[in-house]
Amino acid sequence: MFGRRGNSSSGAQTARPGGVPGGVPEPTAETPTPPAPSVEPEAQAKPAESEKAPAPAAAPAPAPAPEPEAKAPAPAPKKKNNEYYETKAQIFNALVEAIDLSQLARLDAEDARDEIRDVVNDIIALKNVIMSIAEQEDLLEDICNDVLGYGPLEPLLARDDIADIMVNGAHTVYIETAGKVEQTGVNFRDNAQLMNICQRIVSQVGRRVDDASPICDARLPDGSRVNVIAPPLSIDGPALTIRKFKKDKLTLDQLTKFGSITPEGATILQIIGRSRCNVLISGGTGSGKTTLLNCLTAYIESTERIITCEDSAELQLQQPHVVRLETRPPNLEGEGEITMRDLVKNCLRMRPERIIVGEVRGPEAFDLLQAMNTGHDGSMGTLHANSPREALSRLESMITMGGFSLPSRTLREMIVSSIDVVVQAARLRDGSRRITHVTEVVGMEGDIITTQDVFLYDIVGEDPNGRIIGRHRSTGIGRPKFWERARYFGEESRLAQALDAAELPDYVAE
Repeated sequence: MFGRRGNSSSGAQTARPGGVPGGVPEPTAETPTPPAPSVEPEAQAKPAESEKAPAPAAAPAPAPAPEPEAKAPAPAPKKKNNEYYETKAQIFNALVEAIDLSQLARLDAEDARDEIRDVVNDIIALKNVIMSIAEQEDLLEDICNDVLGYGPLEPLLARDDIADIMVNGAHTVYIETAGKVEQTGVNFRDNAQLMNICQRIVSQVGRRVDDASPICDARLPDGSRVNVIAPPLSIDGPALTIRKFKKDKLTLDQLTKFGSITPEGATILQIIGRSRCNVLISGGTGSGKTTLLNCLTAYIESTERIITCEDSAELQLQQPHVVRLETRPPNLEGEGEITMRDLVKNCLRMRPERIIVGEVRGPEAFDLLQAMNTGHDGSMGTLHANSPREALSRLESMITMGGFSLPSRTLREMIVSSIDVVVQAARLRDGSRRITHVTEVVGMEGDIITTQDVFLYDIVGEDPNGRIIGRHRSTGIGRPKFWERARYFGEESRLAQALDAAELPDYVAE
């Protein structure tokens, strides 16, 4: 598959059988060339093989599992020494001379890895490099990750038990597993290599990160959220944060198994989703707002036309009739920016039946409320807030910050007529995530918005392992305000049964 790319002083001059002469210029770390795989000339560290297969967890104590990713963390990889880096750099440079990237780009990932491994093995033999079998396997995996993936990040991205990857410069990498943050032994050779990987990630979605544009939001092909902030804003080197998406989408049934909500609470949320209630999902950072939004959208009818608006496309809707929109940052001249408000306003011209806003964080809140109040029932959005009451206050503040000079009472009347339900998600101090409130927006008394809690989560203590013990319960409201909506969609019987089943006597900790 590969042929010689000319005479190489590195010693890798033998042509592969059936090779095709390469005529592609050598790639550089500063200019990644998607869609062809980017090659990085820098050497770098790679976690040991144990990083790819987490050690099995010991039998847990009989406490409710807070999260699906509650597994024992894999042991930290050993750091490579300078000799390893020098050897890898020599072999990598020889590989760049020996392969034809245009031919490599035509192969699928597995075949490309096999071909690269064959070439590297030939180079090692020609150079008489003395390495143990384990070291050679580490080197082969490192180089394959450099050429075809995201270098040292690849083993972390392959693990499904990791929720977040936080890179604070070349030599400090943290991960979140089971709701807890821990440092890993993964590192990059230097900040230049880390910056190259950041550029490779953002270039795949048509964005850029450099000195002129040092802040960038992007996503990985699987929808995982990526944020990059580069020098000179980030003093100690590029800061890369990845919010990983699980390979298997979570459902309300799975959230019930993890203890995030009870079966009765899940039924209430299903009815809210089916009954076309306008829903605001509120919560802090990492509380599971996007996951919960994905779960609620699963109960939208397959015949409805859904339009999603996001800064970086993360939602994973399964309905057949979905239009996905994404904002665009300005170009080098500072022109061409498409904001979230532009997308939401344009939605109204696209005959939507439901509008889903990934995150409400600015003046687009006004346009979303208008959409909810003008026939687009069942629209949903998320925002950052610590309680349902605070979520409504933040909504009002965001509209005011957008330059709308409307009286406060008018804004609150608009909120009351638009929002039906606020669902509050929280990440507790033990790392578990819970749905803590299902709250209705009832109306106004004077200038104050009135709400009522339909479903609550009470914390009653903790077990010997430090896990929080709590209980979801109904507040005793027999006919919530959205009862008529549920009745219209034939769901009033299920709603009544769920509310009755959740109305239990006071919980006593065992």
